[in-house]
Amino acid sequence: MGFPKGFLWGGAIAANQAEGAYLADGKGLSCADVVRGGKGRFAEMTDAGAMRKIIADPTGFFPSHEAIDFYHHYKEDIALFAEMGFKTFRTSIAWSRIFPNGDDAQPNEKGLAFYDSLFDECRKHGIEPLVTISHYESPLALTTKYNGWASRELIPLFERYARTVFARYQDKVKYWLTFNEINCTQFAPFLGAGALIDNPAENRQPVYQASHNQLVASALAVKACHEIIPGAKIGNMIAAMMIYPYTCRPEDVWLKTKEERNTYFYSDVQARGSYPAYMERFFERERIALERGPDDARILREGTVDFISFSYYMSMTASSDPALAGAEGNLFGGAKNPYLESSEWGWQIDPLGLRTLLNFLYDRYQKPLFIVENGLGAKDVVEADGSINDDYRINYLRKHIQAMERAIDEDGVEVLGYTPWGCIDLVSASTGEMSKRYGFIYVDKDDEGKGTLARSRKKSFSWYKEVIESNGEKV
Repeated sequence: MGFPKGFLWGGAIAANQAEGAYLADGKGLSCADVVRGGKGRFAEMTDAGAMRKIIADPTGFFPSHEAIDFYHHYKEDIALFAEMGFKTFRTSIAWSRIFPNGDDAQPNEKGLAFYDSLFDECRKHGIEPLVTISHYESPLALTTKYNGWASRELIPLFERYARTVFARYQDKVKYWLTFNEINCTQFAPFLGAGALIDNPAENRQPVYQASHNQLVASALAVKACHEIIPGAKIGNMIAAMMIYPYTCRPEDVWLKTKEERNTYFYSDVQARGSYPAYMERFFERERIALERGPDDARILREGTVDFISFSYYMSMTASSDPALAGAEGNLFGGAKNPYLESSEWGWQIDPLGLRTLLNFLYDRYQKPLFIVENGLGAKDVVEADGSINDDYRINYLRKHIQAMERAIDEDGVEVLGYTPWGCIDLVSASTGEMSKRYGFIYVDKDDEGKGTLARSRKKSFSWYKEVIESNGEKV
């Protein structure tokens, strides 16, 4: 049977990693705009004290300020996506382009007009936009004024922002996502929630308060989308992975269960409309007293998502043995799986894990699934003739597409589409590097921000074009 007719093949980027033009046409600073590049990027962005110093004295190299200048190259880039045959293109709206401070009295018309033009360009080429409302780019002013999502003040501000973009683009965008990788707020609260929280691993009250506020805001956005755009589909977005017990030791199996709950309670709330019993008991046991509004339970219940979207790059293992070190580069920890190969950045490659995960999520939620990020970060070499032979990327994507097809064809999982991450080279969120490339399209720019920004097709460009043309038959 293969992939269904109308399957949404495409690619994905995010505003803060691609657009650049960080203060153009009235845009305000976002949290991403004060995250520096360099090898210490992730450690810095997860250190509240370090981020306070940077916000007070923003010196250094900030990759998002120019990124790949998609803001001025989007017509050229979308034409290349159309050449590949994209059916959909996932991008995000930068909240601080629409409301520069997050709580402005009126939206910024120039920001609204930019996305009008962007979505018009997509539709001109027959490409359906898939739009994330919040992708690691909340207005920095909301951090300095309210400490971001740690405050309930952001809930009505986000709802107003969501209603503004739904009303403006109701005839241009039919597929929406609320918060990108909402579960990442747990370990990167500044990037995910614009909240400066010291030692979030121990100081969990504000972390879970920020998460709760986002969940309520997500539900309000779902309700608003259904109200303003009849027939639209709006989903959540989680950082997902298959979690294995490191051994068949019962303690490892139990730890796997705990890790799954920690990862998926967000989507449990967004798909089912209430907190699962295990989380309510966890809050009680850990003395986490969430500030909940009188209508929160009803809002969550009425604002469940239409589909589950997720990123998938790697799997992880759960080991109860404290002597086992975490897999290098694995943002979520876990012992290194001896049966898997790793990328240059230590991310363990597991195509079969994607099939297993698709079955796991479909069994858990009985809702359509959408793979909105998947890809291989790697160093590409431009040959003397200008060619870029990224067979390693083709091989990675081929195996994951085959795993996805088996989940659809043999297991009956409903999958709406597939948008590989970084369909054009962009700034890496975790490292700030350009050398960690994901795209089918090469962008001439290096880790220090130097380069012509010229675009060129990699070998994977032609390969993915054929995959789309054949609806996945030729991989």
